[in-house]
Amino acid sequence: MTSLVERLWYGKSRLLFILTPLSWLYRAIAQARRRKAQQTLGSRLPVPVVVVGNITAGGTGKSPLTAWLVGEMLSAGWRPVILSRGYGGKSSGYPLLVTEETLPSLAGDEPVMLAQATGVPVVVDPDRRRGAEFAIDNALGDVFVSDDGLQHYRLPRDIELAVFDGSRGIGNGALIPVGPLREPVSRLDTVDFVVVNTASVTGDSGRAGQTTLPGVAHPQMYSMSLVPTRLVNLNDGETRAPESLRGKRVRAVAGIGNPARFFDTLKGLGAKVTAVPFPDHHRFRPEDLGAESDQILVMTAKDGVKCRGFAPDNAWVLHVEARLPELFSESVHAKLRACSGPSTS
Repeated sequence: MTSLVERLWYGKSRLLFILTPLSWLYRAIAQARRRKAQQTLGSRLPVPVVVVGNITAGGTGKSPLTAWLVGEMLSAGWRPVILSRGYGGKSSGYPLLVTEETLPSLAGDEPVMLAQATGVPVVVDPDRRRGAEFAIDNALGDVFVSDDGLQHYRLPRDIELAVFDGSRGIGNGALIPVGPLREPVSRLDTVDFVVVNTASVTGDSGRAGQTTLPGVAHPQMYSMSLVPTRLVNLNDGETRAPESLRGKRVRAVAGIGNPARFFDTLKGLGAKVTAVPFPDHHRFRPEDLGAESDQILVMTAKDGVKCRGFAPDNAWVLHVEARLPELFSESVHAKLRACSGPSTS
């Protein structure tokens, strides 16, 4: 996604509306794929399936939300397994069980990042149902969380969560290629929760943590914030507080869906930022990471897993954690209990 397309999708220009017939075609193809997948959908899986996704193109914060959900499940006694398509990776065989040491070139950057962040089994397979069946056959867990799987209809699901970037919302409200939508806003009528990635979790609808989003109406809409928790040196593992960046010159590199949010976070920490954006899932090379002698090189955790082994000594990863309101946590736990109780084995 180019910055020009983003400006057109999320701005007021109507330049791309000349492509409206292509948008109609995209919608027809997407609906046909969904109908076909639902017609051939097999039986429910014997464990609950939670799908985290979005109806917009680009980054919204799905992976941090996935990690948060896993933490919530672990605290409640569940044994979660993460399912992922493994975008950007290419393995010689699937399903692929990912560990903290798996190469991102095989599994994709996000699965490796999630394996490192959560410590739970991560199964990569472009066919997520096959990945889920592998996890069942190998008794890997008793609840599945599918990262970025809202449109993967071959996978049965019990709970769906749609995530939005609060600063961009639904953009111009049109489907690809005219706008950023993968599916019409009406698709949200069938999801259980809508999560809005905002600057805080205070909300504004009168119920703690619930929020609103222009153009979207949903009874279970909650705010989420991504909070910087620590800086970790890529080479020696030294840990510093994020606030240590205040007043420092920082070369910030980001190959994620919405790099501007990362750069804004660093600026909010008081860093003097030189922003260097790359395409989402960019395969970094040593020459991408050059920094001046008085600069600190800072990147996201998603990018950090791809830069091990060749990052310079001044390369640091800024780790963030999702924070969501207690009301949302209670609602998710209630939905899970309605599906099935956690394993006691």
